[in-house]
Amino acid sequence: MELNKINYDKRVKFHKMDKKPKRQFWFFTWLIHLLSLIMMGWRTKIEKINMDSLKGKPYIILSNHHSFEDFEVNSLATYPRRVNNIATLEGHYRRAWLLELCGCIPKRKFTTDPNLIKDCEIVLNEYKSILSIYPEARYSPIGTRAIIPDAYGALIKKLNHPVCVLLHRGNHLRSPAWGWRKKRKVRTYSTLKQILTKEDVEKKSAEEIIEIVRCELEYDEYKYQKDFGIVIDEPYRAQGLHNVLYQCPHCMSETGMTSSGSTLRCESCQKEWELKENGELEAKDGNTEFSHIPSWFEWEREQVKRQIENGEYSFEDTVSVYSLPNTRKFIPLGKATLKHQPKSGFTIEGHYNGEDFKISRPVAGMYGVHIEFDYCYIRPEPCIQISISNDTFVCFPTKKNVVMKLLFATEELYKAEMAERIAKRAQRKAERESKKE
Repeated sequence: MELNKINYDKRVKFHKMDKKPKRQFWFFTWLIHLLSLIMMGWRTKIEKINMDSLKGKPYIILSNHHSFEDFEVNSLATYPRRVNNIATLEGHYRRAWLLELCGCIPKRKFTTDPNLIKDCEIVLNEYKSILSIYPEARYSPIGTRAIIPDAYGALIKKLNHPVCVLLHRGNHLRSPAWGWRKKRKVRTYSTLKQILTKEDVEKKSAEEIIEIVRCELEYDEYKYQKDFGIVIDEPYRAQGLHNVLYQCPHCMSETGMTSSGSTLRCESCQKEWELKENGELEAKDGNTEFSHIPSWFEWEREQVKRQIENGEYSFEDTVSVYSLPNTRKFIPLGKATLKHQPKSGFTIEGHYNGEDFKISRPVAGMYGVHIEFDYCYIRPEPCIQISISNDTFVCFPTKKNVVMKLLFATEELYKAEMAERIAKRAQRKAERESKKE
């Protein structure tokens, strides 16, 4: 059994990740803008800040990520300039030729792609186009900023072009990742702002650059809703919220949370919370543990972190696995065992086409993981995606309400691993210096 290899039929071909990106065809620049106007033009307001010096020049856009509508707002904000978006490979599913003509650059989520820097340089230096990147690499599950790795500071430094931030507000409120099928009547507001000139990029260190980026991409959708008095009165406004608020703060159960209409409920202790029209939670028994949704979310993260620190965290489940070696077809690989352990990271072990297989991703190689609560490409259920350089594996767990916890654990294990490595490097440096003395 060869690690990270599936015994596919010989007719199965892997997607070529080293293809040169296409410059966005001018017709698609116009068509995407027209469609975006129809879909979002009257629902959004876009403000441009410090952008006059970039007319006709190539630059980098970093955007927060709430929903597919972010791409539409991007088109409205940049028209008539041509844009190359870095987009997940699964987004190219059954339409790779079309997205390539639109200038999209495919990437497998949370993997290292040696071709990416070269592709970015082609877009900026050869095509003189705008390079659009979503550094969170997934839709925000709760309307707050996710981890943005240090590597983006080094990437920006190497590309050496001006950097802008396209910050969306209201997109998560309108179409949350945990309940995207029914939109809310929320108008959105975005700002396109130049945060670093080319001279800034040249002068500042990668560490300084990434701190500026993180600061400029900071957001909280539920604070935004409260601050601007946005009313969401749809009767289904809490439907799906249990996907992210999976642990009950009253009885501590991790599997009992459900949601329907405007109500969040724990089936284990019967406690209920109402999602008010102003975006705040209110317990029906009068004892509200968290009125601010992201506060509940971060409390859950702390519970996972505490389990990891106490040596209590591990995960194992039987999952249904589908792979995506190319953009044409998801291949069902049958049942497999998914494990997540603090030392070894993720492993998927199963049997396909007469051979056992084992897929492995170590802790240090994954600063995040992609999860879905309602996966439109295969079936409308929660799933987790584990990608390697040439394949993607979509796993549907048997256990309830687990994918959000797996995301927390992935991020916290990565942070702990990086902190340990930094401490060891500092210790070795101190030992070397003491020997010199």
